[in-house]
Amino acid sequence: MKNIVAITACPTGVAHTYMAAAALEKSAKELGVYIKVETQGASAPENVLTAKDIEAADIVIISAAKEIDLSRFNGKKLVEVSINKVVRDAKKVLEEILVDKDISIYELKTEHKEKKKAQQVGIYKHLMTGVYTMLPFVVAGGILIALSFAFGIHAGDPKDPSYNIIAGAFSKIGGDVAFGLMVPVLAAGIAYSIAGKEGIVSGMVAGMLAKLLGAGFLGGLVGGLLAGYLTAFLIKNIKLPKSVASLKTLIIIPILSVGITGFVMVFIVGTPVKYCLDALTYFLNGLGTRNGVLFGALIGIMMASDMGGPLNKAISTFCIGLMASGVYAPIAACMVAGMTPPLGLALATVIFKNKFTEEEREAGKSCWVLGLSYITEGAIPFAVADPIRVIPSLMIGSGVAGAISLGFNCTSLAPHGGIWIAPIPHVIGNLPMYILALVTGTIVTCFCVGLLKKKKMIITRGNEVC
Repeated sequence: MKNIVAITACPTGVAHTYMAAAALEKSAKELGVYIKVETQGASAPENVLTAKDIEAADIVIISAAKEIDLSRFNGKKLVEVSINKVVRDAKKVLEEILVDKDISIYELKTEHKEKKKAQQVGIYKHLMTGVYTMLPFVVAGGILIALSFAFGIHAGDPKDPSYNIIAGAFSKIGGDVAFGLMVPVLAAGIAYSIAGKEGIVSGMVAGMLAKLLGAGFLGGLVGGLLAGYLTAFLIKNIKLPKSVASLKTLIIIPILSVGITGFVMVFIVGTPVKYCLDALTYFLNGLGTRNGVLFGALIGIMMASDMGGPLNKAISTFCIGLMASGVYAPIAACMVAGMTPPLGLALATVIFKNKFTEEEREAGKSCWVLGLSYITEGAIPFAVADPIRVIPSLMIGSGVAGAISLGFNCTSLAPHGGIWIAPIPHVIGNLPMYILALVTGTIVTCFCVGLLKKKKMIITRGNEVC
């Protein structure tokens, strides 16, 4: 029997991490293969691989969307595979790995690591690292701002008669500081992903300049990439004698990377990107009902198309970025469209029981909580089992939800939290229509799934169930 160890990890450390682990364990059991999976989730790693586990392993599988320390696997056969691919079809992944005779041995050498890193990284991965570095600041800041509105819509403003000192503290902590760090942290995260810790300083400066110049999140994206690639270039090409090598990362790299990045941001990048962002903000704020419906439908379709994959992440990142420019309607459409797929499937498992297996009906119970919490990935097991029928149904339902939300100018001052933030006063603008969008999208998803899916045929043969 083959002995496999694996690590699963996604940037947020929530749904994909554990779903990939569960899929690998289930598929390995079906194939008669032993596997132990370490999950590097949001908290401390679970089911940690010991030195004994690694030594006994025939193959190591790394299914991660973030950087993983591979040093402990030196000398082992190691395969890296997309976490989305594992979630969608873990059995096929394992079958391909088991018959592959050309799996390379991982060697802990500098040049090998650099080659591996070059193969693994790309702009999308760098951008996602920046987004997930930024996300806790945005979520914490947005919800603290929302809490300040619970005291009154202007209670956080010292100049307003309704000013409340607690609301003012929430506003200062969440809005002025946490939310204010959004763009600098985004750029720093991107630069860190490209150039390592040496990229943080130039990335942070680029992001702060983007904020000060009015270039917003678009400027932060450009500045982070600029700072990261410039810093990586300087690290690779500046050579110093060993006697003064410590000056390279302590003085020379920071001065050059910050100086060059800063000048490019001030004199080249800042003004054009600010113009583009201002034009985009003006356009979005001026959307009429008809255009709002179309844009909201597009947001919804993208959110449901891959449920936590690249398209989902791209549109949610875009909507979060718009919040820094004071545009709060797209994020509301994004969130309601992200809640709809799990909720629609949960409802479908209740109304159309005969079209789901017993295992799927049990999974449907957890989808109620996942959907209300804005965890779109809860729909993935259903989509994997029947993609041709389920995914279009989810896209239709989410498109309807997004269209209603943006068409009626529903807004959200918090970028996450699902339905649980709705009771906080003034957080969701036009709350009745927002709830209507969620309910309508859920019902449309449910009935599309019910109409398209086939009944599960159960035939009893003796003591066997087929």
